[in-house]
Amino acid sequence: MVDYNPKSWWKLIFMFHRSDTFRILFPAMLGVAAYTALVAYLEEDVFHAQFKNSTIVHSMVGFVLSMLLVFRTNTAYERWWEGRRIWGSIINNSRNLALKLSVMVEDPVTRQRFRALISNQVMAMKWHLRKGFNMDDFEDTDRYKIADFQQKGHIPNAVMQAIYKEVEELQRTKRISGEQLLYLNTELQSFTDHIGACERIQKTPIPYSYSIFLKKVIFLYIFTMPIGFVAEFGYWSTVIIPLVFYIFASIEVLAEEIEDPFGKDTNDLPLNRMSNTVRDNLKEILGEA
Repeated sequence: MVDYNPKSWWKLIFMFHRSDTFRILFPAMLGVAAYTALVAYLEEDVFHAQFKNSTIVHSMVGFVLSMLLVFRTNTAYERWWEGRRIWGSIINNSRNLALKLSVMVEDPVTRQRFRALISNQVMAMKWHLRKGFNMDDFEDTDRYKIADFQQKGHIPNAVMQAIYKEVEELQRTKRISGEQLLYLNTELQSFTDHIGACERIQKTPIPYSYSIFLKKVIFLYIFTMPIGFVAEFGYWSTVIIPLVFYIFASIEVLAEEIEDPFGKDTNDLPLNRMSNTVRDNLKEILGEA
């Protein structure tokens, strides 16, 4: 995720980065411009075609297309924002669980075990959503080795199972009471609920029919524009139509990027920073090894 000052207008206007839509769409814009120039040449210099009120239809279709793109953008941003709320809750629940355990558990070895396991759980959730694994983000404990977790198909579940085992042992050895076990249950259960919610966002993209329909409408709208706009604007259409294409296609490209907010794209959530925040907070609450 890019950190920036939203008030720096001129800097943002002239800033280009690898995920900037202008850079992504520039080759397609050149193709649209070349196609428009060809149509303009045929209409103006070969067939000398004349059309009346030729832009009215595109004006009406453009309004409908704009409404579809607004819905598309809102849906994508809603998924991005829901992902941010989920990860905000993950951070809060990690802190709450650590704070409760810091009061209930006095043994320093057990405290360090919980600190490492909770941190590993958050890291496992991050890498599970990114479909990868980095050993450097994890920490071995006296009982649990990261290499053992790595062999599991669903690493967050495996780490969470280890946390449950440790909590159950606290209760079985009478170091916490049954009431205290219930007191911890909300935070413990939340980890599984949250990874499930993230998986729901990641594995449920916008319906295929809607996505393909929207792309077809943009394609038909842009590639029929020269037929009418050349009669009104002549060769200036080679500038106007690529600009219209850039506006409409950029909205779709941005929506595609942010609808899965857990990856490594520029506009995705800063999961590295958030998971590191949890690790630092746990060290402060439960102490470092």
